[in-house]
Amino acid sequence: MGGKGKLAKWAEMKTFNNVVEPTTDEVLQKDHPLKGQWRTKIFKNDQPIVLELGCGKGEYTVGMGEHFPDKNFIGVDIKGNRIWRGAKTAYQNQMQNVYFIRTQIDHIASFFNENEVDEIWITFPDPQPKDRLERKRLTSPMFIDRYKKFLKPDGIIHLKTDHEGFFRYTLEEIERCNFKLLESTFNLYGEIIEKLDPKTQEILSIKTFYEKLFSAKGHSIHYLKFQFN
Repeated sequence: MGGKGKLAKWAEMKTFNNVVEPTTDEVLQKDHPLKGQWRTKIFKNDQPIVLELGCGKGEYTVGMGEHFPDKNFIGVDIKGNRIWRGAKTAYQNQMQNVYFIRTQIDHIASFFNENEVDEIWITFPDPQPKDRLERKRLTSPMFIDRYKKFLKPDGIIHLKTDHEGFFRYTLEEIERCNFKLLESTFNLYGEIIEKLDPKTQEILSIKTFYEKLFSAKGHSIHYLKFQFN
């Protein structure tokens, strides 16, 4: 998609009522106005809030919203031309439990109060395989410290990836920090999916553009979920 296509998507997205696009100045070392207000101002209910970080085209965010109308879902990504796809689908289908934030995930703690989020999904993020880029991995200590600021004590973090190195890195971080590993598999669809609870199976049946791409190339899909305590 050329530059004109992106500009058209960005312009159209500004007409949607399910996307917030703050400037860096609005969230750099300061709180966004919606912090602590998601249930009262956006969703207008007390249902659990689930984040998808690095949501891309929003397939997971929208898919989870369709499968679980009793929860609220927020997709986060910096790529506006990607978010546009999920936001448009949710907008056209009048999904009241789906919302998107266009921002760098570095600023994620600016949007949520302590204990405001119940669950986090990290689906096929950039694995940042070079050692010098470790801090940019979405399960690095820097990001984990940010999640701790708003995830409930019993909240769950899920990771889906095809990158074995990134997956092993995350497992090592979980062990190093004495977090509680709830599930882990290097071959999700080959050995464990039928053993998971029905709700988790239902969510894992949703597949993003990248998962379909990687699976078609023969990549195994790795999955884990963990808690801080």
